[in-house]
Amino acid sequence: MSKSHSGLSSEATEKARLELNENPDTLHHDIQQVRDMIVTRPDIGFLRTDDDFILRFLRARKFNQSESFRLLSQYFLFRQQHLHIFHSFKVDDPGIKRALMDGFPGVLETPDQHGRKILLLFASNWDQTRHSFIDILRAILLSLEVLIENPELQVNGFILIIDWSNFSFKQASKLTPNVLKLAIEGLQDSFPARFGGIHFVNQPWYIQAMYTIIKPFLKDKTRKRIYLHGNNLTSLQQLIGVECLPSEFGGSLPPYDVGLWARLSWGRTTATSPSTRPASPSADRETSTPLLALD
Repeated sequence: MSKSHSGLSSEATEKARLELNENPDTLHHDIQQVRDMIVTRPDIGFLRTDDDFILRFLRARKFNQSESFRLLSQYFLFRQQHLHIFHSFKVDDPGIKRALMDGFPGVLETPDQHGRKILLLFASNWDQTRHSFIDILRAILLSLEVLIENPELQVNGFILIIDWSNFSFKQASKLTPNVLKLAIEGLQDSFPARFGGIHFVNQPWYIQAMYTIIKPFLKDKTRKRIYLHGNNLTSLQQLIGVECLPSEFGGSLPPYDVGLWARLSWGRTTATSPSTRPASPSADRETSTPLLALD
């Protein structure tokens, strides 16, 4: 069967069984059931349909086949509807490169106590003369594309910490409802990642007001996983161990190197562009990082 499944540690295999309803004995059947649904959406170009790719959508929706297919469909539909986001979708694109250099996102090497990858956003690093919010969103989506190739992260998921220290009202004025809704659509509704927590720290009043505006666009499950810590780092440390956090958040790790993930990203091999026409439902393409070089 799929290399993705055999690549799981014994702990992740058991977690996938207990939390995601993953069954090695029915894995191929589950994947095929989702693949068979592709014919019901001829309006969407499904550019990748191999076992490993479909499996991440099943894991993201706890092996509910209908919900997994809905997410798979939305993944490609979002890309069709927002071509400007995915044009030149690679690490050496100037806008993406500048965003990565400024730490959008930061990615900690050490996972949290549950094996979840920790992403960091230091909001005040957003230099609006260097890159737009769309560039930041593209850099985050591209980073997630790279990270989600790891089957352990498909099971364990991610944590996002946003530090709003020194984020000015002027900077916040660029976070319009339209761009925030676009980000929610791209991350919440159109990507096969499990987010175990989204943590706001040091947020000013106008960021809390912004959250009130976007709250109706968030699913109940997402809202329940958003934590507004303010200046209380203790509440953050109660959810994420201090041994997993950099010193900026009162953790025992060294201060975060903002350019680390950017340097690691440039060191990766960028995948070739997928076919511009829908893949055959029976195709089993060997692609390491999909959609990282869409031109």
